[in-house]
Amino acid sequence: MEKNLERIKATELQNRVVTAQEAAAWIQDGMTLGLSGFTRAGDVKAVSYALVERAKTENFKVNVFTGASLGSDVDRLFAEAGIVNKRLPFQADPAMRKAINAGDMYFLDHHLSHTAEWIRTGAIEPIDFAIVEALSITEDGMIIPTTSVGNSSIFVKHARNIIVEINTAQPELFEGIHDIYDTGTQGERDPIPLTSVDQLIGTKGIPVDMERVRGIVFNHQDDSPSTIMAPDLETKVIADHLLNFFRSEIEAGRLTEKLAPLQSGIGTVANAVLHGMIDSEFEHLEVYSEVLQDAVFDLMDAGKVDFASCCSITLSEPKMEQVFSEFDQYRDKIIMRPQEISNHPEVVRRLGLIAINTALEFDMYGNVNSTHVSGTKMMNGIGGSGDFARNARLAIFVTKSTAKDGKISSVVPFVTHVDHTEHDVDVVVTEQGYADLRGLAPRQRVEVIIENCVHPDYRPQMREYYEEALTRGGQTPHVLEKAFSWHESLAQNGTMLLKKEQLV
Repeated sequence: MEKNLERIKATELQNRVVTAQEAAAWIQDGMTLGLSGFTRAGDVKAVSYALVERAKTENFKVNVFTGASLGSDVDRLFAEAGIVNKRLPFQADPAMRKAINAGDMYFLDHHLSHTAEWIRTGAIEPIDFAIVEALSITEDGMIIPTTSVGNSSIFVKHARNIIVEINTAQPELFEGIHDIYDTGTQGERDPIPLTSVDQLIGTKGIPVDMERVRGIVFNHQDDSPSTIMAPDLETKVIADHLLNFFRSEIEAGRLTEKLAPLQSGIGTVANAVLHGMIDSEFEHLEVYSEVLQDAVFDLMDAGKVDFASCCSITLSEPKMEQVFSEFDQYRDKIIMRPQEISNHPEVVRRLGLIAINTALEFDMYGNVNSTHVSGTKMMNGIGGSGDFARNARLAIFVTKSTAKDGKISSVVPFVTHVDHTEHDVDVVVTEQGYADLRGLAPRQRVEVIIENCVHPDYRPQMREYYEEALTRGGQTPHVLEKAFSWHESLAQNGTMLLKKEQLV
């Protein structure tokens, strides 16, 4: 315990150490919790497990606000224990997804840069307890985060009570890489003074009112590793198409060999596409993103990425072991910020990012569905893709052209849920090719998407649909009674491939 107390450098707080069970006992039915954690990194562990234990003998529900998805099985355990009334702004756990789609809990899916604004203006429930993971607490009362910042700083600033969970398993070398900046109140704030990826504009930790620190808990547990899969042949081909697009932009004089700061969404496809740049000619790259996945560190190791800004570091198990054991060679190349800053439209537009995100499906006009399977079942959430797509220099969406062994086409006549309208989408890429949609009217977009992105098995029926739609006329022709026929076929027949008699 004495060694642990060294992590609490603000000595007046050393007498507030409690057990996770004591801290969990303070949480009452109907309260709202602001939990640290962003995409399986820096999440609260000990207090969360204690709440799940309480649920075995006591009925209660709480609202759970986070940065993004939680690791350490917390989202799964919360869902199975039935203790969540409302969850926001993002999740990625199968058990929680099932509970959301069954209507057993409320889920607010919204842009990740917006949570802080909602809290600041009081548009959502006030936070009763901010519970945040930390490396330490400094002498002057700043919480040093671990592997994510997420929404921790806004939770701490506005919560009625604060519980700090100090994780002694996290490398102390993380201290010094955080940059905590608060925008201030809307209508009264100054421009965010961030003009380059590697610029520091805030404090090294989260300022905290020590009087509101109710308790401090210790734990010693690593983050959950990410669940990304290794790149495969199709994702390599997608990456190659994207690199060819970048080359065409350079030839046209719109980019240089350094490209522009890169943002990449979470998940296997986005990580694999970024990984494909390792063997390319592009060098001295910069990353300004939410999450740093394996590919960014692989690019650093290859000498391709000079600097990366993020709000979370989420790695596979072998990459986590390697990076964290050698973190001194990366710490001068990384800054971690609150997600409000990493995703802020003002900064995204100013820096001129190239945003690469994953689509569940997109349609022949370029509308993108990132969240809902067949229009109704929530997958994970929109995350930060909308923050970046609307404001980026280039808004790029990638996906494989088919799923489920070809039974599903990822390119459809009309998406069943629109997260990113055609107005916010510049380029779409599949293993079939890429379609640059900039400057194209809707009817022109259809042609390049069918030719370059649709799987050959689905091109005939896409053309059949579009030709019939043209007979109806309009700026954006559709056959409304058949717009979702592919999804209906999937529900009824287990495949989107239509029979010949359905094509006429």
